[in-house]
Amino acid sequence: MGKHVVVGSGQVGTHLATKLLAQGHEVTVVTRSGSGPAGVHKVAADVADRARLTEVAKGADVLYNCVNPQYHRWLTDWPPMAESFLGAAEATGAVLVILGNLYPYGPVKGPMTEDLPLASATPKAQVRAKIWNDALAAHKAGRIRTTEVRGSDYFGPGATDQSHLGGRFLVPFRAGKTIQLVFPADVPHSWTYLPDVADALIVAGTDERAWGRPWHVPTSDPLSFRQVGERMAAIEGRPAPKLATLPWPLVQAMGLFSPMVRELKHVRYQFTAPYVLDSSAFQRTFGVAPTPVDEALAATLEA
Repeated sequence: MGKHVVVGSGQVGTHLATKLLAQGHEVTVVTRSGSGPAGVHKVAADVADRARLTEVAKGADVLYNCVNPQYHRWLTDWPPMAESFLGAAEATGAVLVILGNLYPYGPVKGPMTEDLPLASATPKAQVRAKIWNDALAAHKAGRIRTTEVRGSDYFGPGATDQSHLGGRFLVPFRAGKTIQLVFPADVPHSWTYLPDVADALIVAGTDERAWGRPWHVPTSDPLSFRQVGERMAAIEGRPAPKLATLPWPLVQAMGLFSPMVRELKHVRYQFTAPYVLDSSAFQRTFGVAPTPVDEALAATLEA
């Protein structure tokens, strides 16, 4: 068993810390407030403080970057935190596992694979691309060992209100009301199950075959919003829900009053054309498959 330091206790970090603890590892969770699941060692720290993060990560086998600043603050919050992670990993020798995403690819045709260029020209996507490129350069220079794990939009137990299959979808579904969507209802989209994200992070941190390149989390075949609703309804033995898509000009107007809604314009392309994640490389290399979609949706409904 080893020492694992999980930075961030949100929808991914909590699953990750809980799974590591269940496997018998020594687990430290670092957040600004000092929160975390029961049974872990909790530390309150500013992640951008390189000296403090290095102190906490001393003796760690793996250091996981699972922090997630507010989307509209990526340009200011990410650079100092990323530098802090690199410094802590280099000083301690811990494997740095970065929880990434698909934004740096930008709009693509066909399924997304890990060998695609990080070609997006949007500033926020470029920030995320730089995090990985800097870590990979440090890895190639022999300064650290690192990998990045990327998933599509998350769903499952513990999903935050930012999840497109979270409360905004589930609350009206459970109430038998029309589900109001901000994106089209019938476009295929890859959804990544939160427990599968945590499992992939653990593999990436403990199997040296994962180091030095990015990986996609095992993810099931894409489903449209309508198909998700139909599968959920079938699980519960009820009629399929009604869905309605808000006019885009109305969503833009709502963004005048909500920073989170305002940022949706940057990811709209992910929902107006098929958005498909290919995770076959991870599945083939490590022998790990995604949780069957109906099992994952059932757990989401139970939670």
